[in-house]
Amino acid sequence: MPRSILLACALLALAQPALAKKPPRPSGFEATLPPAPSALPPAQASGGIYSAAAGYAPLYQGNRATRVGDPLTIVLLETTTAAKSVSSSNGKSGGASITPPTAGLLSFLNPNALNASSTSSFKGQGSAAQTSTLASTLSVTIAEVRPNGTALVRGEKKMLLSQGDEWVRFSGIVRLADIDQDNTIASPRVADAHIEYSGKGALQRASTQGWLGRFFNLISPF
Repeated sequence: MPRSILLACALLALAQPALAKKPPRPSGFEATLPPAPSALPPAQASGGIYSAAAGYAPLYQGNRATRVGDPLTIVLLETTTAAKSVSSSNGKSGGASITPPTAGLLSFLNPNALNASSTSSFKGQGSAAQTSTLASTLSVTIAEVRPNGTALVRGEKKMLLSQGDEWVRFSGIVRLADIDQDNTIASPRVADAHIEYSGKGALQRASTQGWLGRFFNLISPF
């Protein structure tokens, strides 16, 4: 068997562990569910209509999400526009002139040879502009309810497409009073919002510069 085939087989055997599919790491955006209820003793009939063991929700509250594990919908309405312009300029000039005496030891000096002047100037200008828009909906779950009437929510949406994977991840602090009757809330009303929209696959690799190009851009002095 030729040596090239043996070398290729050896390299393939060494690369098998690296090519093995790694288990997905927890992203921290998974749905949060309430703890499983413990076994309760059978409730004794008290003769009344109301029973706290059967669950209770005020009439004015309806079906709004208020407890850990309750789902709600985040309406992503994010629009960011930024612009910046910088311009600067400066200048400096100076001169010196010496007139030698017309008689004596220094009378041979040329007056034009003793004149000096200097001028320097600088002008710089730069501008930058960026616009981003994100419009979508994402269902999240309540991960923690806090005493001040706010809740920590988080969730993610994964999509398996023909040319790769895409995902949207969201977390933040919402005010329970801002949740409407349809259990929706707009993303601008979420504090400490963390929104991540990314993906991987053929399209993502095609829009990314190669490692060799990034290397030369890193060491290039120009």
